[in-house]
Amino acid sequence: METQATGLLLCDDLIFTSRIIGTARDLGYAFNTARSTAALKQLLETDRPVCLILDLANPDLVINDFMGSLRQFSDPTPRVIAYGSHVDTATLKAARAAGCDKVLTRSQFVEELPVHLREWMTIG
Repeated sequence: METQATGLLLCDDLIFTSRIIGTARDLGYAFNTARSTAALKQLLETDRPVCLILDLANPDLVINDFMGSLRQFSDPTPRVIAYGSHVDTATLKAARAAGCDKVLTRSQFVEELPVHLREWMTIG
């Protein structure tokens, strides 16, 4: 029996979380959610996500530190998709420099989620 790919989401915006989870569910994917980096790291100890979606506006997230330590929490390392405010160009740039696989503005993320989620959730 094939194991279903799962994802993890770091987002403390409950309405936006519901939107992301709903889109994923409609496409047949399961996501666990965390509202803080501590909760996310705890999930990474037991979950083996294919995709990790990070809200760069999360107040706990220090993207450089988190990405630097991600290998400690997840092996293999999941695909990391990060999104943030289009006006916070420094944070978007920092996410790219930290090694996120894809960095999008929030509006790009909303637009691309239903189109690219299958690609992001592909194992391997």
